[in-house]
Amino acid sequence: MNRNPMQDSTRSAARPFPARRTSMGFTSDSFAMERWSSPKQILQVHRLMELAAQVGGAGAHGGLVDISFEYARKVRQMKEELNMYVEVQTFLPKLGEDPSVFEHAVKVSKEAGATSLRVVCLLGRRYELFSRREEWDTAVVGFHRQIATALPIVERHRMPLGIENHKDWFVDQQVELLKRYSSEYLGVSLDTGNNMALLDDPMETVEKLAPYTFNVHLKDMAVGEYPEGLLLSEVPLGEGMLDMVQVVNTIRRHKPATFFSLEMITRDPLQIPCLTEKYWATFPERSGSFLARAMAAARSRKSAAPLPRITGLTPDARAALEMDFIDRSIRYARSHLGMAVGAA
Repeated sequence: MNRNPMQDSTRSAARPFPARRTSMGFTSDSFAMERWSSPKQILQVHRLMELAAQVGGAGAHGGLVDISFEYARKVRQMKEELNMYVEVQTFLPKLGEDPSVFEHAVKVSKEAGATSLRVVCLLGRRYELFSRREEWDTAVVGFHRQIATALPIVERHRMPLGIENHKDWFVDQQVELLKRYSSEYLGVSLDTGNNMALLDDPMETVEKLAPYTFNVHLKDMAVGEYPEGLLLSEVPLGEGMLDMVQVVNTIRRHKPATFFSLEMITRDPLQIPCLTEKYWATFPERSGSFLARAMAAARSRKSAAPLPRITGLTPDARAALEMDFIDRSIRYARSHLGMAVGAA
């Protein structure tokens, strides 16, 4: 007989988990090994709740593969049993798609008890996907059509929709986008590190996007260099170049009820080829002062420790590293960010 993993996880919600340690939750990417081996590379929110409970976390910022109301009701039951928050990662309406497809996802997410949604405009990195400014401009036209389709739906269902700063919009462009639509249900899924790949200052990014924030991918970043530009790595909270206390306090000042979900991605460093011609192809009007500022910051605040890498690690060693980074982040969040719950 085939077993239903959702049924198993729902039953497991009643079994004892370790005591809660933090008010911080987790994105799927904190458990990257399991996420990337999951169907459609989406870590279902019920499984993410279980993983969060196992490490003492308070919530799940995860995806949906099963978009049935039956599944949603089971997620809500598990959420209530574990006393967790749930935020759902979904997708903007596809161009040419019946808007009812997106509306169904919103309804299912609401039935599951989600407090907000996260979407992206670009499923990738601007400087990798486009070689000419005209390509980006064409994509932007499509993004606006998708947002214009989604907005009346989330307004009707009173579901906050956060667009992640996903290595696509510069921070000022994203603020301009939000002001253009000016809806209380359209805001930001704020990733505290992503805009470094576009040479935006990370603290400036947080300060400008915090007033619009619905949910947070909380991460610290370490930097290095390679011949074509910068290397960026997520590292345990408090061990990188970001002032995490200032980051968290800035968001809390504007949006005190916002949940913080750790996105500690254990992987090889990202290569940001900002010294190549192609990198600049979609924003030729941008001043070289952004490059100078980013390179200066990288050199003055270069990580003393080697940037994390997973290439060459056995699966067991990679899993151990992933859990170590999560634990170090929890301990920092408890001791420095006001996110302590229960015993250490």
